[in-house]
Amino acid sequence: MAGKRKTTTSPGDASSKQPKKVVAEEEVVQLNSEEEEVNQVDEQGAKMSSDVKPHSEKSDSRRSAENAASEEESTKNESVSGHVTDEDGPEARFVGDPLPDEEARTRWPHRYVKKSNKQAIGSKSSNVKDDCEEILPARRHYTQAEVDGRLIYNLYDDAHVKAEDGEDSYICKIVEMFEATDGKCYFTAQWFYRARDTSIKHAYDIDKKRVFFSEIRDDNPLDCLVEKLNIVKMPLNMDLEGKKAKILSCDYFCDMLYLLPYSTFVKLPPENLTASNESSSTLSSDDDVNEVKSTSDAHKKSEVTLLDLYSGCGAMSTGLCLGANLSGLNLVTKWAVDLNKYACESLRLNHPETEVRNESAEDFLLLLNEWEKLCIRFSLISSNDPEKQQSYPFDSEEEGDVQGDDEDENDDEVFEVAKVLQICYGDPKEKGERGLHFKVSWKNYGPEYDTWEPIDGLGNCQEAIKEFVTNGYKSRILPLPGDADVICGGPPCQGISGFNRFRNRNNPLQDEKNKQLIVFMDVVKFLKPKFVLMENVVDILKFADGFLGRYAMGRLIEMNYQTRIGMLAAGAYGLPQFRMRVFLWGARPTEKLPQYPLPTHDVIVRGVVPVEFESNVVAYNEGCVAQLEKKLFLEDAISDLPPVENNEHRDEMPYTTDPKTEFQRQIRLRKDELLDASLKSNPSECLLYDHRPLELNNDDYQRVCRIPKKKGGNFRDLPGVRVRPDNKVEWDPDVKRVYLDSGKPLVPDYAMTFVNGTSSKPFARLWWDETVPTVVTRAEPHNQAIMHPEQDRVLTIRENARLQGFPDYYKLCGPIKERYIQVGNAVAVPVARALGYALGMAFQGSANSEPLLTLPKKFPNIVEQISSDSSKDNV
Repeated sequence: MAGKRKTTTSPGDASSKQPKKVVAEEEVVQLNSEEEEVNQVDEQGAKMSSDVKPHSEKSDSRRSAENAASEEESTKNESVSGHVTDEDGPEARFVGDPLPDEEARTRWPHRYVKKSNKQAIGSKSSNVKDDCEEILPARRHYTQAEVDGRLIYNLYDDAHVKAEDGEDSYICKIVEMFEATDGKCYFTAQWFYRARDTSIKHAYDIDKKRVFFSEIRDDNPLDCLVEKLNIVKMPLNMDLEGKKAKILSCDYFCDMLYLLPYSTFVKLPPENLTASNESSSTLSSDDDVNEVKSTSDAHKKSEVTLLDLYSGCGAMSTGLCLGANLSGLNLVTKWAVDLNKYACESLRLNHPETEVRNESAEDFLLLLNEWEKLCIRFSLISSNDPEKQQSYPFDSEEEGDVQGDDEDENDDEVFEVAKVLQICYGDPKEKGERGLHFKVSWKNYGPEYDTWEPIDGLGNCQEAIKEFVTNGYKSRILPLPGDADVICGGPPCQGISGFNRFRNRNNPLQDEKNKQLIVFMDVVKFLKPKFVLMENVVDILKFADGFLGRYAMGRLIEMNYQTRIGMLAAGAYGLPQFRMRVFLWGARPTEKLPQYPLPTHDVIVRGVVPVEFESNVVAYNEGCVAQLEKKLFLEDAISDLPPVENNEHRDEMPYTTDPKTEFQRQIRLRKDELLDASLKSNPSECLLYDHRPLELNNDDYQRVCRIPKKKGGNFRDLPGVRVRPDNKVEWDPDVKRVYLDSGKPLVPDYAMTFVNGTSSKPFARLWWDETVPTVVTRAEPHNQAIMHPEQDRVLTIRENARLQGFPDYYKLCGPIKERYIQVGNAVAVPVARALGYALGMAFQGSANSEPLLTLPKKFPNIVEQISSDSSKDNV
């Protein structure tokens, strides 16, 4: 069954550097029962063991050397006060009186249970690898130890721990000190991770002093301790100056917790320091929840704003807003940016409330910087930053007329600016003059004479520019830092594509085709939104050891964003396609980190995921009984659509049948109905948009007409093709080759040689009981299965749009091929809607610390479900 995943140890990267244990074989990772609840790893998360701690085999070798003598000789060196003498050096021993027996048993009861009960108790913790280890039983507990005859360690001290030769020492907090029943001395370490030992690895250079606390604990011989440390724990949102002062005086600083499930980085919960419990590592989330609830009141405003970068036609932001609305959050796409003009037209048509900018993300970022400076210049906002105190050409000029610079104008003619209309950064006149430009209308001239003018040429237009900037500031035509509550986007990383033969594996960010990832993060850094959601293809975690995905996490963490990364399959949220994509969440320290919505539907699994990030796939744990809706097939999505021919040219047409499935009923809802289930439209008034196919040329149309209308029908069914036992195709020597009216062969050579003759995709029909691997951007049938099951054509734009979950009301703009591209490049709307619901819950402070969220029953029809249940209650 899909929607399930195996329970694994970690996403791989954290464990790849982790060596063997440094303790006796019977040892087990175990939390103090007093802290067990607050330190347990999420239930849906991976099982954790000593294999994933930042530890090395050096301690193992040290242990082996120390214990080369027989157990009998070792026992002779033990004393009743709990110390072990190393014949080759100073002893490691506990000092002072042991804790009273009753107190020790209360704080660490798992150390004192009978052997027959050890396994049952150990299995309570998600940190226990209970299939191969047991808990070390204790004779007594201590609060102080001496190592190397001089270093005194106290319980809850931070310390370095021995590592392999040439490796940096590992870092831990000592959370338990005990003498085992065999007389040996141990401490329990709760581990800190350096950035290179987390999912970030070496993809981004994090401050060397910054470490990340974990929930991973295990037991180690006392003599593995190297030196005491001063690790300062600080709030994630601490001001920079205060943080700098603290960093200078410490060995390391820590402001985040690193959790293996979904490579999660979150702010440190408040430390619970009381007189009865000295543990500075006891972490409680109660205060954390209260903090979010107190800040959530400030979020309860009429409109929460979203910036959609690399927006395409707006599928991702559409889904996010629909889902957030279902959670009770009024999320609105205020701004959208994309380089494709047709995609911008589609977004503008469907979202008239959105400021849509057809420009590159780089130019948009430069414009944001200039816009902030203009707002400062006209005293609309304040800033003490001298770099933002910019002077302009009009600062030293008197108000007056401005001479236009059109080449055809008379040198003596002077034009007067009537009004400033728009602003951009770039080279709109294509004269090689990149910079800040304003679009102006000229006095006594019509709109056809409006032109883009560089700011340097508008020195005498201060009042016109001031009026434009003031009005633009009030209407928020561009976001200033803090204006965008949420930023979403899928920066294209074409440099990782398998079609790129010159991919840079050694340094992917040196490839210009991957630079948009940097631009995306730079926009986030400038605008400082509360939440970030980045989408990308799975290859971002495959190519070059997942360098780009790791870099994205590192950038957010460097900006003090909490973050987690996961992979979601579109089909798991109610679509007849698989389409796995990566989604990276980011949240400011004042916010709750959004969760990932668990699947609602079964789905046919296709493709592979990166091994190191296998546990980052959003799914139920193997063995978990989940009530999933049945998987959807092509018939569920498109069987109600009216038949059309290969040469269909209508952009609008009426429906001819009623919906046949729940999917079809839902997908036909108008926008207002999706936002308010109580509203009902008149079906006879509804039109179907974009239900037209790419028109095939005569040769391809004749080929398509010859493909049998059956499951699995493709070019292999055409005369003259023979399939060998090894599934490769070859020409049948006994059949004369058939030619089309044009004189070209019925079976083209490229079909026979595609994928070395092993592929059945050329001119292949989809079938009603099948799903598609992923909706593509091209509609040609030459190398992909995209033909309708029973009609002689490729799938229409609308049929593809349904496979992506676009509501039928969503109308697309541009040439036919451009519309296919918009649909194929889109984020599946149901996935974005589920993520939007999770975002809404987090924004309102309702999310908990678990990485996964179970969506309401019958999602997304929850409003209708509530209305229906209420009606039943009133009967």
